[in-house]
Amino acid sequence: MRNLFEFIINHSHLLLFLLLEVVAFLLITSRQSYPQSTVLTASNRVVATTNQTADNIASYFHLRRDNEDLNAEVCRLQQQVQDLRNQLEPRVEQPNDSAPIYQYAHLRYRTIPAKVIDLTTNHQQNYLTLNKGARDGIAEGMGVISDKGIVGIVGRVNDRFALVIPVIHTSTHLSARILKNGHLGFTHWNGRDSHYIDLMEVGRHISVSLGDTIVTSGLTPTFPEGLLIGVVDKVRLEEGDNYYTIRMALSTDFHQLRYVQVLDNPSAVSMQQLVDSALVNNE
Repeated sequence: MRNLFEFIINHSHLLLFLLLEVVAFLLITSRQSYPQSTVLTASNRVVATTNQTADNIASYFHLRRDNEDLNAEVCRLQQQVQDLRNQLEPRVEQPNDSAPIYQYAHLRYRTIPAKVIDLTTNHQQNYLTLNKGARDGIAEGMGVISDKGIVGIVGRVNDRFALVIPVIHTSTHLSARILKNGHLGFTHWNGRDSHYIDLMEVGRHISVSLGDTIVTSGLTPTFPEGLLIGVVDKVRLEEGDNYYTIRMALSTDFHQLRYVQVLDNPSAVSMQQLVDSALVNNE
């Protein structure tokens, strides 16, 4: 207490000056309209700026939830589109008198929304980790897509997480088709730039141009036909070569990939297991 009194006595002139300044400021703003409005305007500006900052911060923390809701909505709309495709596909009956068999160009599937929680893009064997696993219905061999196009195939799965082998992995090969003419090839990544992959086994007699769209062929059970893979970025055909050297710009940007959809198609998984077992037996 004595120290407080000594401080007040030693700084009495300064404290008195500050007190008089505060009193004078209050008298001026309370009796004159212009200074009062100036002070109110300044205070309102500070309050508005503070509220805007708080709103921006709140919006940022709600962004994750909004993105998850948007991804779920994309999955729901994709499911509706797939259901409509299945309904509109032409039905093909057996030529004999037995019961009709209905065949569809598109395999029936549903989509499971998931978030990418870990990924690599600068290795030859890259991977993605999803925040959903077997308890969410995800199984090995399922295809994975984004709202931009193809992502990869589920390689391993446990109860809570799934490991995806993306198209930017040197061992991943997908059956592909040139959209404009229907000719087939397969994808291959050379382990360099994660924005591009190659289209292989396209013969020199086939018409290929810059900007051609490349989609899934539907010949492998993992992905239905017509999903976007990329567009032709470079084409080279050396004299004496039987096949083009074709580079595609990927439609999916793995550096910005956050949300994906897993294609749940029990028929596709069963078909792929059958193919894998046949290959093992042949070896």
